Amino acid sequence: MKNVIILHDKLSRLMKYTVKQLMTDFPDDVACLEWLVQYLYPDGIICPKCDAPTKHYRVSGRRSYVCSKCGNHFYPLAGTIFHKSRTPLTDWFHVIYLMSTNKAGTSARQVQREIGVTYKTAWRMMHQIRSMMGNQNMKLEGEVEVDEAYIHPNVHKRSSAKRRYGRNGRDVGQILFGAVQRGGDVKVWHVRSSGVRVLQPIILSNVKEGTVVHSDGHGSYKRLPYFGYEHRTTNHEKHEYYTPDSYTQNIENFWSHIKRSIRGVYRHVNPGYLQLYANEFAWRYNHRQHKVLFWHLLTDVISPPVSSFSEQQRVAAYVRPALKHQKIVS
Repeated sequence: MKNVIILHDKLSRLMKYTVKQLMTDFPDDVACLEWLVQYLYPDGIICPKCDAPTKHYRVSGRRSYVCSKCGNHFYPLAGTIFHKSRTPLTDWFHVIYLMSTNKAGTSARQVQREIGVTYKTAWRMMHQIRSMMGNQNMKLEGEVEVDEAYIHPNVHKRSSAKRRYGRNGRDVGQILFGAVQRGGDVKVWHVRSSGVRVLQPIILSNVKEGTVVHSDGHGSYKRLPYFGYEHRTTNHEKHEYYTPDSYTQNIENFWSHIKRSIRGVYRHVNPGYLQLYANEFAWRYNHRQHKVLFWHLLTDVISPPVSSFSEQQRVAAYVRPALKHQKIVS
């Protein structure tokens, strides 16, 4: 079943994977469950009691299979976001399709209207999917652009912190820090400040030594040459945004996409979940070369890639804590 992803990538050069095709491939929960079982257990289900691959039969009306030899019940969705969810699998697949195809994102209200669930259910499903779209455990290399973005409370103002909000402009909003490898992937973190004690450990943990790091003139990056990086800058305060040796247009474009999507689609984001929203945009950016993203997101949701969050725990004191009481807008 893993070859399905490659097959659909080839077909998508001539055609897109549409909602009609999705409904044809997965008309009911039985079709969804059988696909998941075939993908997760391509060599057959191993019965834990028999300790061997045995023939299993699906239990009617339940998301479980029973061993033909010992009668042991096996739940293939255990350990996935579908486990213990009463929401139909067809609705889960539809939401995964929406989140993979809409470049600007999809609101929970839109999901509520499309699949006919409550807003609370739609919101929970989307956050469950976002939780599987975290930063991958790999280091960036080559030429990397780093920058920080400020997400501010006032929806009608842009994020030029000092110019718009004065000296304390950087304290009134939430801060995202990002690093993008030119021609490669982007990684994003929700941090508590843009100081050197916060950003420098993240760079050291996620960017290979010897990499060319491009940034603006922010002081938190000045000590990077001491750690084996080649550091090149552009002076934004003097309206210098491009030089033959350095620019940060890639990460700036990524920030622009996030801010415009939050403003136009989500309207406001709770700071406690800002990292999840950032992960969603980073995942779509990192898979931008694939024509059909549905299959890639579906497989990541089932068996997500190893996240770098555990490695980031080493600098956990610098990462923004989850806040539940405040709402923000771009």
